[in-house]
Formats: sequence, structure tokens, C-alpha cells
Amino acid sequence: MRTETVERDADGAEGDAPGIPPKARARGPRWLRVLRWTALGVVLIVLVPLLAAGTWLRFSYAGEPGDGTRTRGRDALWLGHAWVDGRKDAGDLDRLVAQLRYTGIRDLYVHAGPLEHDGTLPEKLYPKAAWLVGGLHERLPRLRVSAWLGDVLDTESPEGLSMTDPKTRGAILTSSRQILDAGFQGLHFDFEPLHSGDRDFLDLLTRLHTLTAARHAPLSVAAHQIDPLPSLHTVFGAVSGHEKYWSQSYFGQVAHRVDQIAVMSYDTAMPLESLYGGYVAQQTELALEVTPPETDLLMGMPFYHENKFGHRAAAETVAAAVRGARLGLARTDRERVRFGLALYVDFAATEADWKAYRDSWGAPVNRLG
Repeated sequence: MRTETVERDADGAEGDAPGIPPKARARGPRWLRVLRWTALGVVLIVLVPLLAAGTWLRFSYAGEPGDGTRTRGRDALWLGHAWVDGRKDAGDLDRLVAQLRYTGIRDLYVHAGPLEHDGTLPEKLYPKAAWLVGGLHERLPRLRVSAWLGDVLDTESPEGLSMTDPKTRGAILTSSRQILDAGFQGLHFDFEPLHSGDRDFLDLLTRLHTLTAARHAPLSVAAHQIDPLPSLHTVFGAVSGHEKYWSQSYFGQVAHRVDQIAVMSYDTAMPLESLYGGYVAQQTELALEVTPPETDLLMGMPFYHENKFGHRAAAETVAAAVRGARLGLARTDRERVRFGLALYVDFAATEADWKAYRDSWGAPVNRLG
């Protein structure tokens, strides 16, 4: 009569598969172990860079910028279309003047478009332009009022303005002369999505700057954020079809062709206020490194409160943005005069936003007026 031998594990428990080492049984099939290790590797590949980036941004938000990083009296405010289409009246203008008087805001970007896809600009879009510019100059003569123009580009969809078309670029020049003739003192352009390296846009800016210089008018642009990591715009374009960022080199090329460049440093997808502030500090440093001293660099501030993909209102606050900009300025070019903040946008701003801007950034020695 044969006696069965019962396998026992290291703890003395009975095994259920005689002849198979207990540790091998615990690991399971080889394909399952490979799958588990692969999944762990993918998680680590994703999490480790995110944790490192988060730590870096949080570190960028640390420290004290110092009193030397306050307003230089070169700030700007984006204004909605209601100011030139007839929806605003004298009472609204009085309230706007009161809001601006004790701030460092010098430039207003008033939405006067958008341009048509062929680059033309219907005059019916801005019937009260002269009323607005005249009323502001009467009350605050140091203000400069620029026309905010732009359009959606056809870079990521079939519809939109084609920057590659020389006729369209020529029409934009004609529209620019037209809007300056209407009384605006400068031009501010925002074309999106504008891909990094776009040579046709650089050509347009060169021609526009010749026009504005002859009119003694400032030329400014709203700029995409700069690659937080080298060539990140290329990665985003390959993965999602939307590049989002500009290379630092391309940002510098644009900055050399304008009088002002305003970084749209919002809609960053940052989940926490400290990370957003650190991100703005980093963007400020990257922009300062390539913006020529004769060009005004403005960092965009979120004067709006949406919760959507890419923007969390509780994280992207005015206080965090101002502190981040001040930290970036302190670390890179503390003595720079041509630096300011650009506030987006007037119709969504709250009194708390204005208070945070004034308290964090200060007022110029000589008030506007």
C-alpha cells in the first residue's frame, strides 16, 4: 500500500499541488507576472515625472520676491466687445475710470474684431470706438487704447484664417490701417492656435511693426505659453493634435518683432494654487530670458472664474499669479523696467480679483491720470 506525501509550506500549511514549490505557486503564471510588472512600470513612468514636476513647481513658489518687484506702471487690461458695439454708456465709462485710476494699468486691449477668415474687418463691429477712446483720454490721458484683433486659425481644423495665404496677410495689414484710422492708438493681436515656428506669422509681424512704428503706435501680441520642458509642444502635437506651447526660441523671435508681448499664463491645468504660482514663476523666468530689453513683457493674470478642462478657478488665482510673476522677476531680472501684468478679462473680474491685484502688485508712485 502506497502512502501519499502531503506538501507543506514554510508555515506548515498543506499545499494543494504536490511537487510544485510553494513560491512558484504564489507567483502564478508567467504571463500574469509580466503583465503586473508592465503595469507597475507604466504607473511609475507616469507618476515619477509628475511627482518630480510637482515638487519642482512647489519649490519655484517658495521664497519672498521683495519690494523691488512691484508694478512698473506698465500693466494692461483686456476689455470685452461691449465697449465699442453700443452696449456700454457714460456710467459704465465712469466706473471703469474709477477702477483704473489708482493702478499700474497703462494699456487697454479693446476687442474690436474678430477679423473675418479672409483678414478683413467689418466697420460695423466697432461703431463706438471714437466715443470710448475720446472718453478715456479726457479722463485718463496717459492711457493707451489698442484694438484687440484676431481670429481662429486653420492650423488644427478646416475652418479658420489661413496665415499661410499672402492675400490674407495683406488684408490684415489693410484692416490694421483701418482700425488705427478709427482712433485706436495701437494694435493687439491674438491668433489661436498658432503653432511654434510659424514663419508666416513672423513675416506678418515684421510688416505690421513697420506700419505701427510709422504711426507711433504700439504693436502687441498675446503669446502662447513656453515649453515647460524642451520640445513639449512637439509631444503635445503628436499625441493630441494640439501643440499648446511655443518653444522658448520662437517666443524670443516673436518678442523681437513687437513692442509688447503678453503671455497667456492661464488655462494651465494646475490642480493646486501653489503649483500654479510656481508654474507662473517658471513661465516668467523663461520669457524674461529671451525677451529683448526694449520690449514690454506682460504676464497674463486670470480675472475669470471658470471650472473646465485645463482650468481650475480655485488653483488659478490672481494672488498666486502675481506672486509667481514677482518671484520669476526677482530671480531673473529684478531691475527690469519693461515688465508688467496683463489682466484677462474685465467683464468676468470680481472686486476680489481687483483687490488681490492691487494688494499683491501695488500702485505706481504717480497714479494714472
